[in-house]
Amino acid sequence: MFNLKAQKLLLLTIAAVLVLAGCGNNGKSGNAENNGNNGAGGNNAAAEIEIPAALADKGDIKIKVIRKIGGDDNTAQFLAGAKQEGTSMGFDVDTFSANGDTTKFLDALDQAANSDVDAVVVSHGDDEATVAAVQKLRDKGIEVVAFDSNDGLANIDGVTLTSQDDEALAQLTLDQLVKEQGEDAKILYLWVDGFPPMVRRNKVYQETLAKYPNIEELDRFGVANDNTSVDTQNAVAALLAKYPKGEIDAIFATWDAFAQGAARALQEAGRTEIKIYGIDVANNDLQMMQEENSPWVSTAAVDAKMIGAVNVRIAVNKLAGIETPATYGLEAALITQEDLKASSDPVNITTLENIVPGWGKTDAFETDWMDALKEKNKK
Repeated sequence: MFNLKAQKLLLLTIAAVLVLAGCGNNGKSGNAENNGNNGAGGNNAAAEIEIPAALADKGDIKIKVIRKIGGDDNTAQFLAGAKQEGTSMGFDVDTFSANGDTTKFLDALDQAANSDVDAVVVSHGDDEATVAAVQKLRDKGIEVVAFDSNDGLANIDGVTLTSQDDEALAQLTLDQLVKEQGEDAKILYLWVDGFPPMVRRNKVYQETLAKYPNIEELDRFGVANDNTSVDTQNAVAALLAKYPKGEIDAIFATWDAFAQGAARALQEAGRTEIKIYGIDVANNDLQMMQEENSPWVSTAAVDAKMIGAVNVRIAVNKLAGIETPATYGLEAALITQEDLKASSDPVNITTLENIVPGWGKTDAFETDWMDALKEKNKK
């Protein structure tokens, strides 16, 4: 592991001139300058980048990523993105998913508070107990970034709350539903209360119902556990028996685990005339959307792997003594079945950027010295 303290005054020499547009909100800085004294083709000055002293003083950096929900591909991507980003800079990154178990989640936060960890990324800490646990972390001087977590964390000094743009996610999906199914669509609503992102998505849903009063919610279902997809499949299957063919136009699924279960239920019942409009995406989601006669026609999402990476970058900026915002939202995108099927090859998370411009890429909170650390720690 790269020891920052031992190399506190190290200047990393980058072989090429860094050509930058200037110092923006993403933290990049340091335009390279060519004096041109020797005329055209003069020598470029090497760029020297110094690791922030506040970060170097800490020595070996340890980051813990603790997520309450789990058991799904979205969680796996989030954790992988966080770990990859931190380890690429030479830091020790440990990830943990409680798979929906509140006790295990809070125990992990408590263990982190009593360890030598430098920063913690919290994901989906939805209750008041999370607020108390994060306060304990901050009291111990541990930096904290919290994704899709209790809004009460905003009252704790030094914590950054991050989220997908949940309002945009819901709006993109619902606009597509109304566009394709009409302003008098009859729908099932798959949603679960108690989670900040779900609360935000539900707000947009209620606003949409108010805007289009002829849309009829026939029924709803929602659970959040380590068996959400299967439970949803069973629930939707039961609802299909309640509402014969022709009585349901669409399903609004506020989480991809809901959409996965609903899609299986529709396919098994031969009810693929009902279309699913979802939120979130993962490789298995894309595969399901591209299946023959799939009822899952659109989903709005932010790349989960990128979310994990950005949260770690914010934590590292905090450790470096760099000011970070109190909140940060990641931009959402709409993915349609029509666009996926227009591709000559099957689309996965990696190749989704060919369908959705800019997918999975952001330089938010990335700095020159982070790039230098990654260069130094290449294997």
